[in-house]
Amino acid sequence: MDIIPLLKKEMQQEAITTRKMLERIPEDKLGWKPHEKSMSMQNLAVHIAELPSWVSMGLTTSELDFAKMDYNPTTVNSVEDIVQLFNKSLASGLSALDNAKEEDLLPTWTMRSGEKIHGVMTKYEVIRHAFAQTTHHRAQLGVYLRLLNVAIPGSYGPSADEPNF
Repeated sequence: MDIIPLLKKEMQQEAITTRKMLERIPEDKLGWKPHEKSMSMQNLAVHIAELPSWVSMGLTTSELDFAKMDYNPTTVNSVEDIVQLFNKSLASGLSALDNAKEEDLLPTWTMRSGEKIHGVMTKYEVIRHAFAQTTHHRAQLGVYLRLLNVAIPGSYGPSADEPNF
C-alpha cells in the first residue's frame, strides 16, 4: 500500500474543516484571548495556517533547531490574510507530497533546541505530527469561537450549531 496518496487525501479532507474554522473568526476579535496564558486568536490562527507547510519542511530538511532559527510568525491583518496563508501553506505541503517518493518518508528527522533533543521521528511521523497539531489547534480555535458565541462548523459530522443536527 502506498502511504503518500493516503496522506494527501487526509490533508485535503482536513483542510476543508480547517478553512471553515478559520473563515469564522470575527475580524474584530483577532487580538482576543480567553485567558492571559492563552495565545491571541490571531497568533493561534496563524499557527494553524502555517502548519500544513510543516509537511514540506519535514520532507526537505533533516531537523528543526529552535536555537538556530529566526522564526517570526507571518504578519496578517485580516481573516482573509489568514485564509490566504493557510491556502499557501496547504499548497506547499501538497506539492511536497506530490514530489515525494515512499522511501522519502523513512529517514529520521530531529526536533531540538540546541543540544536538547525534543524528539526524533521518521519524516512520515513529522507529517502525522503536523496533522495532529492542526486538529489539536483547530479544536482550540473552536473553543475560542464558542466562547465568543460564534457558530462552530461540523468536523466529523454535524455540530450543534448546524440546522441539520
